[in-house]
Amino acid sequence: MAAGGEQITAWRPAVPGVTEVFHAHFTRHSYPMHVHDTWTLLIVDEGAVRYDLERHEHGTPLGTVSLLPPQVPHNGSAATPHGFRKRVLYLESGTGLLDDSLIGPAVDTPDLADPLLRDRIGRLHAALAHPGDKLEASARLALVGERLRERLRPRVGGRGRAGPDRRVAAELRELLDARVVAGVGLAEAAALVRAHPAHLVRSFSAAYGIAPHQYLMARRVDRARRLLLAGGPVGEVAATCGFFDQSHLTRHFKRVVGVPPGRYARAAPTGDRVSSP
Repeated sequence: MAAGGEQITAWRPAVPGVTEVFHAHFTRHSYPMHVHDTWTLLIVDEGAVRYDLERHEHGTPLGTVSLLPPQVPHNGSAATPHGFRKRVLYLESGTGLLDDSLIGPAVDTPDLADPLLRDRIGRLHAALAHPGDKLEASARLALVGERLRERLRPRVGGRGRAGPDRRVAAELRELLDARVVAGVGLAEAAALVRAHPAHLVRSFSAAYGIAPHQYLMARRVDRARRLLLAGGPVGEVAATCGFFDQSHLTRHFKRVVGVPPGRYARAAPTGDRVSSP
C-alpha cells in the first residue's frame, strides 16, 4: 500500500512467536510516543531512524539491529532527509524466545552492531515471505533468539552454548523421514526430541551438514522427481509431496535440480515414463 510516497506491507505469518511482519518506507511519517505488548525487532535498509526510549535518544545507523522491549514507551522519526526503509518483526513476549528478564538489558542497549545477527534477521524475513517455509522460518527465528539472548544476557562463569548432540540430530532426522509429506513444526519437534529449538537446529546442521528445513525440502523434491517422471501433473505433485502450492514446489525444485518441475517432466522421453514412482 502506498500514499504520498509512504509504502507499507504487513502480514501475520503462521509461525509461532511472530505476531506481525511489517515492512515500510516512510519519508515524512513520525511516530509519537507509544508502546507495544510485543518485542520490536528492527533493521533499517535505507536511511536511518532516531528514537527516544526511556528518555534517552538512540539511532539506527545502517548495519545495526534494534530491539525495543514490550511496554516501554518509544517514538521514531527519520534521521535523514529522504526518510527510511525498515523491516520489523513483532515478537511475542513471555515465550522461550525472549523473556521479561531481558527487558532491562534491552532498554540499556537497544541498538546492536552485530553483522551475524543482522544477516540472520534478513534471512528470517525472506523465509517469512513464503508461507510454505514455516519450518525454515521457525528454525531461523530460534537462531535469532539465541543470538539476541547471547548479546543481552552475560554468560554465567564464561560458559558458552552447548555443543552439537548426535542423539538429538539422529532423532530429528528420524522424525523428518517419518513426516516428509505432513511436515513437523519446530516447537513440536523440540518437544518430541527433548531439546531446545536452537540446540535442535544447530545439532542437526552440525551432524549432517544441512539445516533441517533444507533436508525436509530435499526429501520432498526427491519424491516430486519420481512422481513427475511418472507423468503426474505439477500441481498434483506439489500437493502430494507436501508443498504449500505449485509455486512453492517450483521454487525449491529449481533450487535443488536446476530447472523448473514442468521442464524436468518434459525432458523425459515418453517411452521412459513409468506407471508409478
